[in-house]
Amino acid sequence: MKQSILTLALLLGGAALAQTTPTTPTTPPPTAPAPTTPAPTAPATPAQAASPQTVVAQVGTESYTLADFDRAFRIAVARVLNSQGVPYTPEMLAEFAEARPDFLTQFARDRAVYQLARRNTQVAPAQIDAQVAAARKGFASDAEFAEALKATGFDNEAELRADLERQAVVQAYLDSIKGRFTFGDALVQSFYNLNRASFNRPAEACVKHILVKTQAEGQAVLGAVQGGADFAQLAKEKSQDPGSAGEGGDLGCISPGDTVEAFDRASFNAPLNQPQLVQTQYGWHVLVVTKRNAAGLAPLSEVAPLIREQLARDAAQKYLDAQIARLNIQTNKAAVTPPATK
Repeated sequence: MKQSILTLALLLGGAALAQTTPTTPTTPPPTAPAPTTPAPTAPATPAQAASPQTVVAQVGTESYTLADFDRAFRIAVARVLNSQGVPYTPEMLAEFAEARPDFLTQFARDRAVYQLARRNTQVAPAQIDAQVAAARKGFASDAEFAEALKATGFDNEAELRADLERQAVVQAYLDSIKGRFTFGDALVQSFYNLNRASFNRPAEACVKHILVKTQAEGQAVLGAVQGGADFAQLAKEKSQDPGSAGEGGDLGCISPGDTVEAFDRASFNAPLNQPQLVQTQYGWHVLVVTKRNAAGLAPLSEVAPLIREQLARDAAQKYLDAQIARLNIQTNKAAVTPPATK
């Protein structure tokens, strides 16, 4: 059951991670870029418990209540916990109480972006249905699915659907903004020349592996791979590494010292694209090195797409900030600040 809960958290988190940057565990994660100027706020002095219908944010012509805020805060806290492999329980909200006033600023900005996105962007209900179906898959009963929803911060499926819809609309909007900006080769070359130090990289080895417990299991998997078996499918079926099994065993590219010594040595010395059997303290790894990059300056041809992405993101950020600035955003931090304890 625990694995199903965490799987659900990852499924739901993917949509959020597409438009967010991970934050520290003490602050629930945002779902839109951080504001460049703070919105007007009421003094954040501790208050008596407010009514759920108390307005805590006014964004343009729309009002948001304490109940709206509490729902978003609960889901954000759950995402932080789930990212650390911990199922959410209501008791854990108290550990994040001090973050509530700051999260209100982000909450209001998120809703501002959603308002802007809704003007020209819609998501087909079938898309949300498919996401819910994917999240629902693997649970034996509605009761198990409901329990998993609770562990990821959602009180019910309706909250899940609303969150998925908002994320999809916002992501489509942000993608459309970035798509408006294109950059020629001369500008990309100039950015590269001015930021050459940023493109220096250590040596890298791009690796995939299948982790099993015994040498006999490792030899069996090695033989299967050498015989032409699908590596990704074997990884999904047999690997004991939960972090990479779902990715077909792909670990991405690692630098020297990123892994334990035996794994590190094989990654930087084994022949390319030839499966090896390597033992570490974690078990036996069927390891394949797919690519190596030498240390030094990454070539422009390799980083040009990244530069264009960065330039588009920066331009989109400025555009988005300008659009949000046109909305009148006011927040009432006193209403979300926990009462002072005596």
